[in-house]
Amino acid sequence: MNLGSDFQVSHDFAINFNPEDDECEEIQGVVEAYQNCLPKIQLYGPTNVSPIINRIAKLAAGDGNIKDASRYHILLILTDGVVTDMADTREAIVRASYQPLSIIIVGVGNADFTDMQILDGDDGVLRSPKGEPVLRDIVQFVPFRDFKTASPAALAKCVLAEVPKQVVEYYSHKAISPMCPIRETLTPILSPVATTPTE
Repeated sequence: MNLGSDFQVSHDFAINFNPEDDECEEIQGVVEAYQNCLPKIQLYGPTNVSPIINRIAKLAAGDGNIKDASRYHILLILTDGVVTDMADTREAIVRASYQPLSIIIVGVGNADFTDMQILDGDDGVLRSPKGEPVLRDIVQFVPFRDFKTASPAALAKCVLAEVPKQVVEYYSHKAISPMCPIRETLTPILSPVATTPTE
C-alpha cells in the first residue's frame, strides 16, 4: 500500500497510524480504523504477506513460553489473491507453524486463488522452498465469492472451521493440557417463606 503523499510502500503498517499502539478495541475498533485509513492510502502492488506473518509469528513466539493454554493468536488476511512473495510466504508459514498461531486468508474478488489454496495445504503438506514441511496445518483459505449470498453465520463457520483443531494440535504438540474450568462455589441463601396460620 502507498501511504500518504510521499507514496511510501508498506506491507505491514498500523491502520490506526500509531505504530507504538497499533491495537484496536474489539471488532468495531478495527472497522473504524480501517474506514479512517482508506481515504489516506492507495492500494498498490506488489502484495507481500510474509512481513505480517513473520511479525505476528514473532509476537506469538513470545507467548509460546507460557506454560498454560491461555494465549493463541489468529491472523486474518484479506487479499485479492495476488501474492508476489510466495516463496517467502511459504517459508514464513512453515516457521509460524511452530507458534500458537492460525492464519485465516479470505480471498476477495474474482482473482485466481490457486496460490492461496496451495498455502491452505488441504491438498497436501505445505513445504518451504527448501522442502521443509509445516509442523501443523495453520492456514484456512476461504474465497469470499462463495459466500456472497450466504448468511454471515455461514461465512463465519467456514472461516473458523479449522481453528479448534489447530489450537488442539498446537497444545498437544507442546504437551500442554487444557486449563481446568474455574468452579464457582455457590452459597445457598434461604429466603423467608410467608405462612398463614391454620386454624
